Amino acid sequence: MPFIDSKITVSVSPEKRESIKSQFGEAVGIFHKPESYLMVGFEDNYDLYMGGAKVEKGAYVSVNLYGNASSDACNEMTGKICSIFEKELGIPGDKVYISYQGYKDWGWNGRNF
Repeated sequence: MPFIDSKITVSVSPEKRESIKSQFGEAVGIFHKPESYLMVGFEDNYDLYMGGAKVEKGAYVSVNLYGNASSDACNEMTGKICSIFEKELGIPGDKVYISYQGYKDWGWNGRNF
């Protein structure tokens, strides 16, 4: 069960959200996870600072996974996420910051997997 949560400094239209969500759905195959278990969250118009300076066009993305992923898979996913944000929102890859976290316990529907 992946969760991709994005904090984005620019406005994101409903159409762009849908497009990005769909592309994330394809990309989670990198982790051998189906889109049917993918959660996606967006927070746009987010104030983001790096090195004491405001980032005008950027994003922080948190990728949470049930289980773990290899460094190679995370590296491939980073490339996909950066490409998606550049194509859809014009955010350059050097302004997209991504973290990965794996969890052994993930709760849903009154129990843990």
